Amino acid sequence: MSNSMVLNIKNMVCDRCKKVVKEELEKLGYTTIIEKLGRVSIHFADVKPDLNVINEVLKDNGFELLVEKNSQTIEAIRTTIIDLIYSDKLESLNVNLSDYLAKKLARDYSTLSTLFSSVEGITIEKYFILQKIERVKELLIYDELSLSQTAYRLGYSSVQHLSNQFKKIIGMSPSQFKSIQEGVRHPIDHVGHP
Repeated sequence: MSNSMVLNIKNMVCDRCKKVVKEELEKLGYTTIIEKLGRVSIHFADVKPDLNVINEVLKDNGFELLVEKNSQTIEAIRTTIIDLIYSDKLESLNVNLSDYLAKKLARDYSTLSTLFSSVEGITIEKYFILQKIERVKELLIYDELSLSQTAYRLGYSSVQHLSNQFKKIIGMSPSQFKSIQEGVRHPIDHVGHP
């Protein structure tokens, strides 16, 4: 007979993260199913999993087990935003971020916003902008798209809007950033944290 347990995991924000979490949990002997970013299901026989051991293994790899409901909600906000930005759905998104998050997480946006700001010390909107700028930096460094293609893909109304926001946050224009190519990128799970 097989039992299962759902684990919510902090900092599990990309496909590489999914792979690492799955491999590490399977090394511990659990059949693991990745449900979505930040959420996995493990299957086990008779002995209930030792969450302390799981958490230690996860921490060794830059992750953390979330057990408190507010932490799970905040992580869901973060992973939903990151997934939205990296899935290139912004160009076709026909609703604003607040409506998108409220629908996706089935919670009132003002509740999500208040919780996120009180715990993270940054608004959801500011976090969203910082994540978008990190994606712009990545695309500039990889030189995959023109600036107008990048602006379109990330849902900016114009290249000028992207450039103004980029300069305000980074302190230089996208073209200056691209020319010096030493603009330090931040891991997406550290954006918005001191």
